[in-house]
Amino acid sequence: MNKAYTWYATLRKPWFAPPASVFGPVWTVLYVIIAVSYGYVAYQAISGKLPLVVLLPFLLNLLFNILYSPIQFGLRNLLLATVDIFLVLATLVVALIGAYGYLPWVSLANIPYLLWVCFATLLQCTITLMNRDKWRAEQQRKNS
Repeated sequence: MNKAYTWYATLRKPWFAPPASVFGPVWTVLYVIIAVSYGYVAYQAISGKLPLVVLLPFLLNLLFNILYSPIQFGLRNLLLATVDIFLVLATLVVALIGAYGYLPWVSLANIPYLLWVCFATLLQCTITLMNRDKWRAEQQRKNS
């Protein structure tokens, strides 16, 4: 993964991009929130206390969240990573709205995650636009 992060370091980034050292602590806190709240939603749905349809956007959100790093750093595909981060944001919004009527604390507990994903979406879109020539050239090289 070192090569991937070296590649990422070469990308142009906006003035508001945080240093790399910020991401680890932020995601550590967010993953604790996600594990506890999503785990509780899953438990409630599996035990029949919550409709399974409420669980679905949480599962999709986890899937899209997990796929982001391999897309961004493994494939080095900024455009696909941008699509993925929008899917993370969309499924999170749907999940939190869907859960609010049943488990308001889950929605409220995930506000930091929602704020971070909004920021990450803006950051990803900006990086993708700032580096569009670079990622186009890289995609052409891969397709050659």
